[in-house]
Amino acid sequence: MSQLTPEQLASIMDAYKITSTEDIHHAVKDIMKGVLQQTLEAELDVSLGYRKYDRSQKDTDNSRNGSYKKHVKSSFGPIDLAIPRDHQGEHEPIIVKKGQSDVSNLQERVISMYGKGMSNRDIYQHMHEIYGVEISADMVSKITDRLLPEIKAWQSRLLQSVYPILYMDAIHFNVRDNGKVVKKAVYLALGIDCTGMKDVLGIWIGENENSKYWLSVLTELKNRGVQDILIACVDGLSGFSEAIETVFPLAEVQRCIVHHIRYCSKFVNHTDRKLFCKDMKQIYQATTEQSALEGLRTFDKKWGKKYGYAVRSWENNWAQLSTFFKYPNEIRRIIYTTNPIESLNSSIRKITTPKRVFPTDDAVLKSVFLAVNSRIEKWTSRTRDWGVIWGQISIHFQDRVKEVTMF
Repeated sequence: MSQLTPEQLASIMDAYKITSTEDIHHAVKDIMKGVLQQTLEAELDVSLGYRKYDRSQKDTDNSRNGSYKKHVKSSFGPIDLAIPRDHQGEHEPIIVKKGQSDVSNLQERVISMYGKGMSNRDIYQHMHEIYGVEISADMVSKITDRLLPEIKAWQSRLLQSVYPILYMDAIHFNVRDNGKVVKKAVYLALGIDCTGMKDVLGIWIGENENSKYWLSVLTELKNRGVQDILIACVDGLSGFSEAIETVFPLAEVQRCIVHHIRYCSKFVNHTDRKLFCKDMKQIYQATTEQSALEGLRTFDKKWGKKYGYAVRSWENNWAQLSTFFKYPNEIRRIIYTTNPIESLNSSIRKITTPKRVFPTDDAVLKSVFLAVNSRIEKWTSRTRDWGVIWGQISIHFQDRVKEVTMF
């Protein structure tokens, strides 16, 4: 809320004869009751279209019909309210809903609005217009800081010992740091566990993507209980290969084919792009690695002289681009692209885009965590065809998953 003037504070202290913290508690409770009661009356004014005792503005057959008592809980103890009602029973209170017995949730509403991407200014306007409560940017920050212990606990929770598939990516945000706006990377790890369920394993904030930072991320996953990753799917992340070879040396790395196609296309003239992309299909849509290599040679003969850099990128990264050829179609489908984590990133951006510059790393962390948490709640079913996929994984990685059961 906005800061009270010394005169207002003096008036409150004098009215409530405040001499102890207990007196402050009682005063705040009394003020809260008054605000709630006034808001309830104001809500009915809006619903009926006229203020109490001001029938000159009345343009409805409906009217007030007294009130009923309601005993509710709050952060400051129990509060007794008089809930106003209308004759036709059409009015629905908002700030204290029917059946609601706990009003200590204004902070939860602020967090919910923050999690939906509303700016501090939008939250202020909403709370002011609907509830008559002024929530400053500093107050929004303090309320949402309640998330930090929850985030810390979530970030340090124990993980499963084996993840058959792990997607890793980073998205970037503008953050104020020592008076300057700098780009910072938010690193995300999304795993598919042995039951076929998706889960975000962690969120990390760093200044740029490099092998040293990826090493710290992967080391943290290992310290939290991850013993093995079977296949890691990445978007050509800088330094990732070196880091994963250090922490999980048996993990196979699959570079995203979709992103590599886009990368190659950047070096091709617009007039050639359609045919160039069509010819690339003979590489990544091949049924075997051998036929894919033959397709690459044919591709090189046709386009190598004109777009040598794009063709060389296939050859130079072949070890990580060709991993998926080892597996049946069901496994190929879920590892040849990083779409699952890209979809998650898209959900995060929808929420964070209105906040063009974040004031602190914690502000970024809170927004991303709320976006991730909202997405996780929607992941209620296993990955498609997981029964078949798990059977194939059990054969390909039998020594590494023999003691792991799907259920």
